[in-house]
Amino acid sequence: MKIRIHGNSIRYRLSKTDITNFGIAGFVEEKTEFANAVSFHYRLEKKKNIENPEASFSGNRISIFVPEKLVAGWTTNDRIGFENRIEIGEGKSLLLLIEKDFVCLDPSLEDQSDNYPNPKAIS
Repeated sequence: MKIRIHGNSIRYRLSKTDITNFGIAGFVEEKTEFANAVSFHYRLEKKKNIENPEASFSGNRISIFVPEKLVAGWTTNDRIGFENRIEIGEGKSLLLLIEKDFVCLDPSLEDQSDNYPNPKAIS
């Protein structure tokens, strides 16, 4: 799972393996480790009784919760992902994007062997 943060937006991109594990366990989590045993965690988790994706930040962890009813079948269907814009007060909002990770169309040095085929690629 990859994370991209820009301003007030958080984007998770999940590989095939991430989505398979998410379907089995109900969550996936990654971490980035720093010196002095400090780490930053980011997690995607299914949650009951919510209508739209939600987020929280606590204890060096960003958690995004996705409604359980929305992710049913996501591991096997063509749905790319989910998004939600959350009003956080004072005229500000937080944009959440959760997506399947596609193979890049431009050359990349990154290993993309576990990514989904890009629907924009010419067959």
